[in-house]
Amino acid sequence: MEREGQTTTAGRALAARLGRVGLWTRQLDIQPAQQVRATVAELEELGWGALWLWEVSGREALTSAGLLLAATRRMVIGTGIANIWARDPLAMTAAQRTLTEAYPGRFVLGVGVSHGPLVDARGHRYQRPLDTMRTYLDAMDAAPWQGPPLEEEPPRVLAALGPRMLALAADRAAGALTYNATPEDTAWARSVLGAGPLLAVEQAVVLEEDPAEARRIARGLLAFYLTLPNYVRAWERAGFGPEDRAGGGSDRMVDAVVAWGGPEAITQRVRAHLDAGADHVCLQVLEPDPDGLPMAGWRALAPTLRGR
Repeated sequence: MEREGQTTTAGRALAARLGRVGLWTRQLDIQPAQQVRATVAELEELGWGALWLWEVSGREALTSAGLLLAATRRMVIGTGIANIWARDPLAMTAAQRTLTEAYPGRFVLGVGVSHGPLVDARGHRYQRPLDTMRTYLDAMDAAPWQGPPLEEEPPRVLAALGPRMLALAADRAAGALTYNATPEDTAWARSVLGAGPLLAVEQAVVLEEDPAEARRIARGLLAFYLTLPNYVRAWERAGFGPEDRAGGGSDRMVDAVVAWGGPEAITQRVRAHLDAGADHVCLQVLEPDPDGLPMAGWRALAPTLRGR
């Protein structure tokens, strides 16, 4: 009960810090550091209060988070997620505490077990992800810290797609971060997490009114995730069978996973996640060029959704 109370307190505090709507992006990995600094400074001026970044084969997540924190004054920066196979638990904890001490209240460590093909590419063997995460968290909790004392225990969230990882997030973290989730998935995840922990939800969006073009852009994103067994299983649980996953995704599946249209359509999808139990929705704005920096989309959505 004591741990459950701590999780609830941490989850509610983190939800308040993040705000209702933020951003999620991989595109900053592709930009020169000078461009990254200018971009996040503008996003902060536009009123975006939180930004999440990924870790696959571009910039190292914790170093990148430090770059973004140094370039902003108020924005909360989260790793969505830092791969546990990329560093040992002592290094992960040391980096988390270093950034927390340097930027109090502005860094959120999201960690995840990643996916078999991505872990194999690092030279590791992907197996028993739940047990691996549990053991990793045990080692993080036991890691010594010889740096300056912290004002508060730094928060962490777990990437979670299935019920057991969600339950672990409720028990051992401030909450969970989901990805490629529909509002129905969000309602299900909240039922597993319970009322206290943070539920942060990534939502891909395309600011495009033409259905064919919007779906073309959306399928460019989904093509990668359709190769990863963990996402395939999650979509199967959500009712998307082989016929939905063929050809880059059926219209039904694409429309359920990726929101498209004008700012009002995007706002409606955000509202659906919040109504379903999400505390925080982080928008991944997609461009026609998969590697394009979606600055125009971030600007267009800011008046409607920043700080919502």
